[in-house]
Amino acid sequence: MDIQAFGVEEWLNVWENDAIYDIAGSTIASLTLEEIIELGPLSQAEFFQILAQKKMNYGWIEGSPDFKQEVAQLYQNVNLEQILQTNGATGANHLALYALVEPGDHIISVYPSYQQLYDIPRSLGAQVSLWQIREENNWLPSLEELRGLVRADTKMICINNAHNPTGAVMDRNFLEELVAIAREVGAYILSDEVYCPLEEGLEIPAIVDLYEKGISTNSLSKTYSVPGVRVGWVVANPEVSQLFRKYRDYTMICAGVFDDFVASYVLANREAVLARNREIVDRNLAILKDWVQKEPRVSLVYPRHVSTSFIRLDIPEEIEAFCIRLLKEKGVLLVPGNRFDLPQHARLGYCAPTQTLEKGLAALSDFLRQFD
Repeated sequence: MDIQAFGVEEWLNVWENDAIYDIAGSTIASLTLEEIIELGPLSQAEFFQILAQKKMNYGWIEGSPDFKQEVAQLYQNVNLEQILQTNGATGANHLALYALVEPGDHIISVYPSYQQLYDIPRSLGAQVSLWQIREENNWLPSLEELRGLVRADTKMICINNAHNPTGAVMDRNFLEELVAIAREVGAYILSDEVYCPLEEGLEIPAIVDLYEKGISTNSLSKTYSVPGVRVGWVVANPEVSQLFRKYRDYTMICAGVFDDFVASYVLANREAVLARNREIVDRNLAILKDWVQKEPRVSLVYPRHVSTSFIRLDIPEEIEAFCIRLLKEKGVLLVPGNRFDLPQHARLGYCAPTQTLEKGLAALSDFLRQFD
């Protein structure tokens, strides 16, 4: 099996620890364990007393009943048997693709996007058609173009909603039309849903709630601000979930007793987490918009209160070389757009701690003045 290097992860692995102002990520400012405990009803003493009494066995292989109960509340009419705990959404996506994609299958994937969604199918021997996002269409792909890509033998359509790195959102109407197209040929839809929009009044349905062959993946890493526990999940119809169980035995035993407990605690107190994160997103997006309006060398299709944004830079320099110089000279970390096959752009994670964002943007503007 041959697979391309994972562009974004490869970049972050090399440069992330060198940053003074890390505005490259897509998590909403990560919570400390102390902050997590304070979100719920337990004192620190009570929280750690429960942890201290946990037996360090494998725990609940598919995720504890508490975990599954909390995840089920995120969906409509989902049974606990349809939920499988995974090692982050990365593990959930991998499991779905590993279980369903075979050599010669036809897969359609939104492109560019999270690289798993097209390069894992390629590595498994599938024929992958790329469904291009369009900047002039607010970074959404065209449903008409999708109709031209779909074949009678299309096995799966892969999407990332909301989208990484642009923050674009496929709304209910878009998703319903997508489902209608997929249903005509019986294709699965795999939807990576880790970037839940926090825009007031904007409710985006999970694909598993819209379509009998929809597969939803998610995790605590982005919207819930706890990437450190490495806990995600996949939800599908009962038949597909049963298939996933077989393949999951080859990729994962359990997430870990401590991680499951912390994940369950976060989800049980998700309203407090989401209230905290809406404040961060609202405040930081306003800062970002103000900065873009004042910065002549930057333009942006604004994200829908999603924790990632994708700026266009008007500079006479190759984007990765620019980002390396920016990091070395100013300590500001971005992800260059060529890592998403979109040069002249960069991922800017505006949901970093607010002070980090403000100082990082100021340093970036100062660096851009060399081109004036």
